[in-house]
Amino acid sequence: MKSMTGFASQEIQDETISLSVEIKGYNNRFLDLFVNLPPFLSSLESEIRDYISSRFKRGKIEVNIRVKERNSDITVSVNHRAAKVYYDTILGLAGELGLREVPSLTLLLGMEGVLEIEKNRDDEKYRALIKPLLLLAADQFEAERVREGRHTQEDILLHIASLEESLKTVTSYAPVLEASIRENLQTRFAELLGDKIDENRILAETAVLLMKYTISEELSRLSSHLAEFRAETERNQSPGKKLDFLCQEINREINTIGSKTPVLAVSRAVVSMKDALENIREQLRNVE
Repeated sequence: MKSMTGFASQEIQDETISLSVEIKGYNNRFLDLFVNLPPFLSSLESEIRDYISSRFKRGKIEVNIRVKERNSDITVSVNHRAAKVYYDTILGLAGELGLREVPSLTLLLGMEGVLEIEKNRDDEKYRALIKPLLLLAADQFEAERVREGRHTQEDILLHIASLEESLKTVTSYAPVLEASIRENLQTRFAELLGDKIDENRILAETAVLLMKYTISEELSRLSSHLAEFRAETERNQSPGKKLDFLCQEINREINTIGSKTPVLAVSRAVVSMKDALENIREQLRNVE
């Protein structure tokens, strides 16, 4: 079992570059992936998305890659046409205002588009640096999710154990419930008919009520769901969706049991089971 929350960060740096990869994870029903890259590395986004999607199945995941260049190789050129347009425009304006002023070189070089600066970057070089760093960060992120998921699993299984104990209590009262149904029916017939009791009718009515109010099927299904829940946490590395479904089925059986029985001890056990199940559901919001 894995958590959906986690954090990982890896960084390398030398005299020419500082590069970091950061991965953050949050709760989400499905996989929701965000990749933040410097614009000049946008060609790597698809590759990064494919890799992260192959490693993680659920959660909102943010991948942030930051690059700081030192002593980068750049090419500087002058846009002569832009410089001349600026020069002529400023000179013309000075003439219209009656000013004897000539645009300085410093002024012209500061105008947008006059100097064109291009950084000479090798995409393959960045890919070669980012790929192993991303693998390390993903491994760290995975380990963090597994570690947190292990604690979550332990807590969930404690609540499952509580559910199983309450189930034992309810099961022990099932014969009491059936006996109560028989006794109440016989009492009502005796009050209405006195000595003229038709035993066959009592048996038939009892059978009908037992079919309506007995909880044996619900107990059997609930026991099966709890066993399946335990097994799913052990065999499935990403059991979140299946466990969500099992919680719905468990809740349905608990509600049915609660609606069928007037036995106080059973009602208390049902309240306890609902409380344990709510705690499980809360924890499952963070399970992949």
